[in-house]
Amino acid sequence: MGMADECCCMQLIDGNGEFNVDGLENFVRTTKLNHCGLSYAVVAIMGPQSSGKSTLMNHLFHTNFREMDAFRGRSQTTKGIWIAKCVGIEPFTIAMDLEGSDSRERGEDDTTFEKQSALFALAIADIVLINMWCHDIGREQAANKPLLKTVFQTPLEYLEPILREDIQKVEVTALSSYEEKEGQFKEQVAELRQRFFHSISPGGLAGDRQGVVPASGFSFSAQQIWRVIKENKDLDLPAHKVMVATVRCEEIANDKLRRLSADEGWLALEEAVQEGPVSGFGKRLSSVLDTYLSEYDMEAVYFDEGVRNAKRKQLESKALDFVYPTYSTLLGHLRSKAFESFKIQLEQSLKKGEGFAASVRTCTQSCMLEFDRGCADAAIRQAKWDASKVREKLRRDIDTEASSVRSVKLSAIIADHEKNLTEALSGPVESLFEVGDEDTWASIRRLLKRETEAAVLKFSTAIAGFEMDQAAVDTMVQNLRSYARNVVVKKAREEAGKVLIRMKDRFSTVFNHDNDSLPRVWTGKEDIRTITKDARAAVILHDFLINGRSTTCSMIISDFSFTITLVQSLRLLSVMAAIRLDEKPDKVESLLFSSLMDGTAAASLPRDRSIGDSVDPLASSMWEEVSPQDKLITPVQCKSLWRQFKAETEYTVTQAISAQEAHKKNNNWMPPPWAILAMAVLGFNEFILLLKNPLYLMILFVAYLLLRALWVQMDIAAEFRHGALPGILSISSKFLPTIMNLIRRLAEEAQGQRPPEASRPQQSLASQSFRYQTPPPAGSSSIPESSVSSNISSSESEFESSGLNLIRRRSTNIPEAESS
Repeated sequence: MGMADECCCMQLIDGNGEFNVDGLENFVRTTKLNHCGLSYAVVAIMGPQSSGKSTLMNHLFHTNFREMDAFRGRSQTTKGIWIAKCVGIEPFTIAMDLEGSDSRERGEDDTTFEKQSALFALAIADIVLINMWCHDIGREQAANKPLLKTVFQTPLEYLEPILREDIQKVEVTALSSYEEKEGQFKEQVAELRQRFFHSISPGGLAGDRQGVVPASGFSFSAQQIWRVIKENKDLDLPAHKVMVATVRCEEIANDKLRRLSADEGWLALEEAVQEGPVSGFGKRLSSVLDTYLSEYDMEAVYFDEGVRNAKRKQLESKALDFVYPTYSTLLGHLRSKAFESFKIQLEQSLKKGEGFAASVRTCTQSCMLEFDRGCADAAIRQAKWDASKVREKLRRDIDTEASSVRSVKLSAIIADHEKNLTEALSGPVESLFEVGDEDTWASIRRLLKRETEAAVLKFSTAIAGFEMDQAAVDTMVQNLRSYARNVVVKKAREEAGKVLIRMKDRFSTVFNHDNDSLPRVWTGKEDIRTITKDARAAVILHDFLINGRSTTCSMIISDFSFTITLVQSLRLLSVMAAIRLDEKPDKVESLLFSSLMDGTAAASLPRDRSIGDSVDPLASSMWEEVSPQDKLITPVQCKSLWRQFKAETEYTVTQAISAQEAHKKNNNWMPPPWAILAMAVLGFNEFILLLKNPLYLMILFVAYLLLRALWVQMDIAAEFRHGALPGILSISSKFLPTIMNLIRRLAEEAQGQRPPEASRPQQSLASQSFRYQTPPPAGSSSIPESSVSSNISSSESEFESSGLNLIRRRSTNIPEAESS
């Protein structure tokens, strides 16, 4: 393989400044540069035209750059920038040969490419060789002063510590003339070549590897660097200081921004802001920013003023962009703190009893002032950041919270007054419906008006602190009035749903009690038919439909035994007919009475002529002169309820009839009238005999008393109630003990001692009297048979006691008569 193929020499940039992209890609691929990673170095050489740069590079790195032909005289040999692989050098080393400066071909005015290529070499190369003749030292162009200025033109004060530290790294090597002392030149070049082995190792010529681009990105990096250099118009200026100022000020600015991001004071401040508001944030941040901006000003003071100021603005803008998120976070904390403070202050103010609107105004002013103070404390000197958007958001949050609390408080006040209205109306209205007299609806209207006005007064006082407009207040007051009315309407509908139960209760009350409100005793003398009619008339009463004044209460009904009950029924029926909160007259009472009552009672009442006799007035779903919303029970429903009521009360009437028959059967021990007449006729002689001999009469009387006492003591009727045979067996077992008990009691009475078991017969009688009671079936009205049996037992006990006293007195008188 020849040297030309091994070094792969190629033109990277031509004389017109065009970058050879394809050639560089081929160079990287052929030499396998992209596999080297960071193990590579770039060596560039610059100097005047025809100073032997290409010759030196070829002998030093075994490349094959084109050399000048001495026979053709001095001319431009290398045009643009060439690169080649250094042969035999480890690590991988790229040699870069630059076009010579101060060439005749470019002339005095076209030095831009020289500057661009020099800057490109400085940006790309790790090692830069500057070749010059010794006799050219001290000259302006031949000594490469313009290029050296490009490289080294910086403030001496800035470079002094760096130059003192790195001065040993700058080396000057003198080489013999190739034309005059070729052998010595080659020996010296060979020695110099050894310096480039392991150049990237620590301490080597390219030992500082910071910022090195990986070999795989060398091609792209070179292209971008050349593009930036070509597009930078400042580099087209003749003055080198603008180019240097641009690069150096950019480096200084980037360094200050990097140090700012790692500053301990800034990091501590940023961490503290994440937790919450930080007092003195603006002063502390301004101090940190001032530190690095001042350092930039000091280091860039000798560079071009325009470039320096432009880069400073860029640095300040980037620094402010860097710290602004933390400032924004701080504003968020200030807003949250002020908002929470508003909620706490508002709650405390309302607990103290202050008006809602006044409390909102006071708390809002306090919290906004607190936020403004926090924003002023967070402001920095380097920027005038606007916190108005955050402030507006805080104000919107406060308004939303105030509106929410206002709605909650108003809802609580409304709910409290509605609850009070419900408690004040429900119970009294229910009681008035239970009474069901002619003033029921008038009383309900007065109650509704009184409680509503009281609630409205309290409600108006309670919401005065909200400072609402009058229209809103009027709407809320009207809603409260409507609620009160709805409470009454709802209660009326509930009571209307209980109408059948109330009808049966009222029937049971009237049917089972007499005119003195005492429990009725079914002795057999009662007219159950009349009582049933009275009870049913009283039942259409209590809970039908709501409000109205009886229009027929002035009627005189004196021909019936249930007049009072009938009038009461009409009144109660009117009450339960429809909702009458507006005092509108109606004909519900007359319709119900004329249709539901039968017999002479209905005939005696004046009939409404407007209602036809042939048409059922209750065959309708509406009441005349009653609006649909005020209807509680339709006429058809009234008729259906009445039929159901009559059917369900039939059982109670049947039980009463059965109780009467049982009472008659249990208490009717007299023989039939024909038997009494036969006894009177056939026993006339015996009766005359008794009258002639009073002693027989007295003996019969004593025997009667004794038998009566035995009857009561043994409860003969109760024993035979379960059948004849069980009764006889029971009486036979009790007969002898009962006789002995009577004799013992008589003896004790004769001796003047009170029998110890005197109360037992009464207790026995009382206990036995309960046997007459028959428990009513479930769901039916009870018949007070207990009262009947109680009265019987008590009267029998009194009769028994009186009978015993008569026997005692009679037994004491008989001995006296015999002795006399």
